[in-house]
Amino acid sequence: MKARVHIFVSGRVQGVLFRYTANIRANKLLIKGWIRNLKDGRVEAVFEGEKENIEKMLEWARIGPFFAKVEKIDIEWQEHKGEFNNFKTERGSQ
Repeated sequence: MKARVHIFVSGRVQGVLFRYTANIRANKLLIKGWIRNLKDGRVEAVFEGEKENIEKMLEWARIGPFFAKVEKIDIEWQEHKGEFNNFKTERGSQ
């Protein structure tokens, strides 16, 4: 079953390879979408793919990479749109 999720991750999630690690993990799980840093210190991402794989990605995002300290994750499940060809890391902050 295809699914889509839009998340905001709060805590020590910038400068700890969160986006880089998420990109590697998303590619392994065949997840498409994007991830970016926000000016307020959070990380925002959209994941699309098989629901089971998105749930695995969310499990990882609740912890993050080794030096991260995830304090909160806001999750919004959305209708799958199939609008992405790959998973990309956006460099700029919003």
